[in-house]
Amino acid sequence: MQNQFFAMMSRMKNIYRWGLMRNTRSENLSEHSLEVAIVAHALAVIKNRRLGGNVNPEYAAAVAIFHDTTEIITGDMPTPVKYCNPELKNAYKEIERAAGERLLEMLPDDLRADYAALYTPDEETKKIVKAADKISALIKCIEELAMGNREFAVAEQSTRKAIENMHLEEADIFMKEFIESYSLSLDEQS
Repeated sequence: MQNQFFAMMSRMKNIYRWGLMRNTRSENLSEHSLEVAIVAHALAVIKNRRLGGNVNPEYAAAVAIFHDTTEIITGDMPTPVKYCNPELKNAYKEIERAAGERLLEMLPDDLRADYAALYTPDEETKKIVKAADKISALIKCIEELAMGNREFAVAEQSTRKAIENMHLEEADIFMKEFIESYSLSLDEQS
């Protein structure tokens, strides 16, 4: 019997983000998930090395890779719509949960538990991936602003504030030490 899980995962490249905003460069879900995975891994390493944490960086990266895969089924709902009121937010969370279950059902039984663990991470990993997701959104805003696209100015400010409000020390360290370099050109980074 053929299982569709991995074929569905390959469709991440067809889901585009920031649908309500004019983009100088489109960003798909595959690109976003890779960036979130890179940042989540970094946040876990920072937490472990500098803050005495005990988070598995590889697990955090894997959770980040899969964190938005339900959007293959649901599409990308814009943040202002998703969070406009508590009822809609809760309904969308239920839709995401059901989409995750549907994706997991596309796996053979003997692999399902391994992937289910990526959809239900522990609280510490969940916080790290959430922070990495916000940092990835901020990176997109910084890149768009660097290209002269003022459409992302308010999103950049509100995303910075959201990261600050998380009060996650490893995210604060990442912001202090790494985020500004995203506004540099390749020559300036070299």
